[in-house]
Amino acid sequence: MARHPDNTNLTLIDQDTFCNLPIQQDKGPFAQEYLERLLRTMNAAIAAYPRVFAFRADIRFPAWFAAVDDLCGNAIMTKFIKSFKSKIKHNRHVARRMNPYAHDSYVRCIWAREQAQSDRPHYHVVFLLNQDAFCSLGYYELGRDNIFNRLCEAWASALGLPVEAVKGLVEIPSNSCYNLHREDPKSHADFFYRASYLCKVATKVYGDGTHGFGASWS
Repeated sequence: MARHPDNTNLTLIDQDTFCNLPIQQDKGPFAQEYLERLLRTMNAAIAAYPRVFAFRADIRFPAWFAAVDDLCGNAIMTKFIKSFKSKIKHNRHVARRMNPYAHDSYVRCIWAREQAQSDRPHYHVVFLLNQDAFCSLGYYELGRDNIFNRLCEAWASALGLPVEAVKGLVEIPSNSCYNLHREDPKSHADFFYRASYLCKVATKVYGDGTHGFGASWS
């Protein structure tokens, strides 16, 4: 197998399946290591919950935002994910105060950092939650108590900005939501195909100290 010329830690894959799951071959080549982490994250979510709510979001910086290393590097996604996890944890704490049988949800995620011709990167993120706790993103407008607003609030927190300043920067693409059922392999395949986009090596930057891909499954 070929190694990536700019990151020899990565093994390139140019095929239409990975571990018998479909991938977006026309977007390839892919990093085998990224696909492995995607698969591990998906399997961990399915093992934990019989029904999983998964969704994708695209996240960008404001046009006026200075593209300096400490803001556009690794730390910004760590802050964003930590803030989103905190908001989910708080929501479940409030839910259990109202109903002791309310379902909990661990937050698992996959993210990709990409930068094409722009002077600043953008991010693609996929979150996987317990569907018995969360089953939709809600209306895509600020000020509501829903998953979409928690994403916006978490991105604003990571940037150190008021939530109104990130309006339009958290985008939910079409067909972004997936319901994975433990006993339904087709639902796993549909999700894996869509999420494989994050595992492509094109438009990722290597050699500058930043990470192009990340995943958390436990």
